Amino acid sequence: MTASNELPPPPNDGQRIVIVEMPSRGPSFLVTLFWFIFIGSWASLAWSLLAWLLIVLILTMPIGLAMINNVPRIATLREPTRRTTVEQRAGIVLVSQQELPQRPFWLRAVYFVLIGWWLSLLWIVLAWLCAGTLIGLPLAIWLWNRLPAVTTLRRF
Repeated sequence: MTASNELPPPPNDGQRIVIVEMPSRGPSFLVTLFWFIFIGSWASLAWSLLAWLLIVLILTMPIGLAMINNVPRIATLREPTRRTTVEQRAGIVLVSQQELPQRPFWLRAVYFVLIGWWLSLLWIVLAWLCAGTLIGLPLAIWLWNRLPAVTTLRRF
């Protein structure tokens, strides 16, 4: 007798797939904090403003967008989230890692043209202002880590 809220077992075809999305392990919080206070705050501001200038110049836009995608690494040493897939096929376990899948290019392009380019500049200024106070420091770190998503909807 089975309860009505139980799901039927999956078909047994000898294949099991497990997908886990986890942030990559980076340095400890203390290392991240010291990095951000002494290097990351000013380096990420300079990097972000240069990237934003390259984006506005249109011809150098791909370089600027690539730089924006690296802001979390510069600000807080954060590595991108990776999707780990573990598959079992006929007794063999396959493990693969890849970055998170991104939204469709056309959606990201339309968002960037209409919203991302100007919102990213406001985001950069807000992050820098928050970094100037001890209370705002956690918010500044959070803001810098999300700059690629604000600029181009990039999943990080």
